[in-house]
Amino acid sequence: MSEDKSARAANIFDVARLAGVSHQTVSRVLNDLPNVRPATRARVEQAIAQLRYSPSPAARALVTRRTRTIGLVTPGVSDFGPTSIATHFNVAARGERYSVDAVSSLDPDPAGIRTVVEGLMRQRVDAIVLIVNDVAVLEVVQGLDVSVPLVAAAATQRRHPNLVSIDQYRGARAAVRHLAEQGHERILHLAGPPRNPDALERLRGWRDELAARRLEAVEPEHGDWSAASGHRRGLALDLAPGDAVFVGNDHMAIGVLSALRERGLRVPEDVSVMGFDDVPEAAFLLPPLTTVRQDFAALGELIMQKVLLAVEEPDAVTESTPLPTHLVVRESTRRRD
Repeated sequence: MSEDKSARAANIFDVARLAGVSHQTVSRVLNDLPNVRPATRARVEQAIAQLRYSPSPAARALVTRRTRTIGLVTPGVSDFGPTSIATHFNVAARGERYSVDAVSSLDPDPAGIRTVVEGLMRQRVDAIVLIVNDVAVLEVVQGLDVSVPLVAAAATQRRHPNLVSIDQYRGARAAVRHLAEQGHERILHLAGPPRNPDALERLRGWRDELAARRLEAVEPEHGDWSAASGHRRGLALDLAPGDAVFVGNDHMAIGVLSALRERGLRVPEDVSVMGFDDVPEAAFLLPPLTTVRQDFAALGELIMQKVLLAVEEPDAVTESTPLPTHLVVRESTRRRD
């Protein structure tokens, strides 16, 4: 190597020259992309080692037009579902050597969402992921026209190439089916917020399973996902021994359990209670809560797979099947005599 090259740090073109390949090939090796022959990859890796080449993030972005950064838009709430999705997506992104630039959006207003997305675009992210907790945001997502892939985690009965989800609808039907098979003929529902996509899909599943079994659907109550709202609604629910309650999430179910104790109704001897989510505390409640488990780790990986496919194969169009849920039977539900 000449003195002028040894006096400065090697760049990607030096590596390409030494390996006898194009700088685009070096870029593919650096980013661990496919379609590079093993012998070529070995030559490039040998040249990298020989030149002690270490690309800066800015230089890599300049050559590849990628920053290996994903923008993540989360709702401005600390609810278990959105928080779990964000956590597991971050883990999946790190596993693929991507960094995540997260922004919380408190306002579901369409203009507010567009402002957040445009801000991430100015930071030259490679893709944008949105965790949706309001149907207005879902409508905005489906109408956005952006220059990078956009993937949304949102429950909906309509499929869309850019949407991934856990099957809230079938999870709810499984919950109601379990209660009906325990002999309950009157199954109330304490639903989540009326504009939340997950809550709407669980509500739809509750209605359809009751209809399929020709059971009465009492008008549901709505909470805000919190234990406090579950407690308030639980004190007022029109319940009698032999009834069951399908609660929209586990935290509200915690509040319902407390309210029923105050009312002198025993769980499950008088009333069965079913939750949704399988939060870590669910197994340690009194009684342990029967619930529906969601695999948030699998959802985080699915979102990342969708992002990678959109980045590497921008012309590919795929629709993801919603991930299944799993019924977890514990002691808060009981067969009626």
